[in-house]
Amino acid sequence: MAIYGEYRIEHDLMGAMRVPKNAYYGVQTLRAVENFPISGHRVDDEMIVAIAQIKKAAAILNANDDQIPLNVGKAICQACDEIIEGNLHDQFLVDSIQGGAGTSMNMNANEVIANRAIEILGGAKGDYTIVHPNDHVNCGQSTNDVYPSSGKMALIKKIDRLLEALMRLTDTLNKKAQEFDTVVKMGRTQLQDAVPIRLGQEFQAYSVAIRRDIRRIGQAAHEVRELNLGGTAVGTGVNASPSYIENIVPMVAELTDEMLIKARDLVDGTQNLDVYSTLSGALKTCAVNLSKISNDLRLMSSGPRTGLGEITLPTRQNGSSIMPGKVNPVIPEVMNQIAFNVIGNDTTITMATEGGQLELNAFEPIIFYKLFESLHTLTEGVNTLRVNCIRGIVANKEHCRKLVERSVGIVTTLCPIIGYTEACHLAKEAIETGASVRELVLEKGLIPEDKLDELMDPYKMTLQPK
Repeated sequence: MAIYGEYRIEHDLMGAMRVPKNAYYGVQTLRAVENFPISGHRVDDEMIVAIAQIKKAAAILNANDDQIPLNVGKAICQACDEIIEGNLHDQFLVDSIQGGAGTSMNMNANEVIANRAIEILGGAKGDYTIVHPNDHVNCGQSTNDVYPSSGKMALIKKIDRLLEALMRLTDTLNKKAQEFDTVVKMGRTQLQDAVPIRLGQEFQAYSVAIRRDIRRIGQAAHEVRELNLGGTAVGTGVNASPSYIENIVPMVAELTDEMLIKARDLVDGTQNLDVYSTLSGALKTCAVNLSKISNDLRLMSSGPRTGLGEITLPTRQNGSSIMPGKVNPVIPEVMNQIAFNVIGNDTTITMATEGGQLELNAFEPIIFYKLFESLHTLTEGVNTLRVNCIRGIVANKEHCRKLVERSVGIVTTLCPIIGYTEACHLAKEAIETGASVRELVLEKGLIPEDKLDELMDPYKMTLQPK
């Protein structure tokens, strides 16, 4: 290694390259920076922490097995601990979207850890005779097991946050269901008057749907906990000791205090990525449910004078630069947009999952990038939907009651008494004349008033059989 002013010269297969003298990254990181100026987003911080946890576990096992010198192993562990604590993250320069199946990210980590370990041992950055990025930091590993495992470990953290947000959302929906239990409104099918329903029943149904999402995402999360560490390049464990292969996942689990499982078949765990399409599918379904709920909130709150106006959403901001007093349903709108993005991400993830060939899928970088984005935006969207919208919804109870009374949909409850055909005639006449169904029934003497009052009690129409 040679030093020239503010730079050191490092070499790789492509030749020589100038690296800033004080940088912890090296030549292979710089090659990636040149090649992949794609998204403008560097690799996720939680993935950086995860890869450092893997490198630490590997160093412990390799030092114990005499695969690397003990002092080198200790220095690597110290460097990893610093990264795990949040230091040196600015030295990870590689774009989230990169060619090479994640090799650039893995080598970025290997170089940063090696140069910090060299420094700890009293050497100068770039002197890889002391600690080598490949021979020491990457000992017993391959990008093909390290990169996907670090991505999965980051996913676990993000999934946990989404599940927590969704559980809080169900709690809020349940509270609203109880609050609105006595609010009878007109149910609609195909946007036309149907039969009465309680507003509380609608909110309870939203909660039930989100609980299904929690279950689906939780099931997918369990599969994410299977790591192919120890499989190295293609799942056969080449260049890794038997002890390392057996103990690397348990060691990472111990260091992270996470329930991590060694893949039942390391070859399968290396080449097949269906776990990601399963997870993405669950996220997409959740996004679809959240978007449908948001659609309902926008419809029920439409107005305030010329729409349905059955509920009032919290006022969050001015709705127009030209129309004074206008307030828009901005929180449900942003939830809709998040859902559209997650659905699009699912298509990308599906295609990337399918796109692997033979022993490796090269497209995990875009898979992780899109999964991380979906998880983050869904989590934040759920939080703002709960806090800034659902929690403050007010039911316009009297208006709901009037809409029910004016509707002809309540004629449905009379069908068992007067028959479907006569009920149709009543509905048509009510629409044409503006008279209420109740008035017409009494006028025609079809049902005694006391019996009619019992049949047309809107609240009783909403009671489910037990």
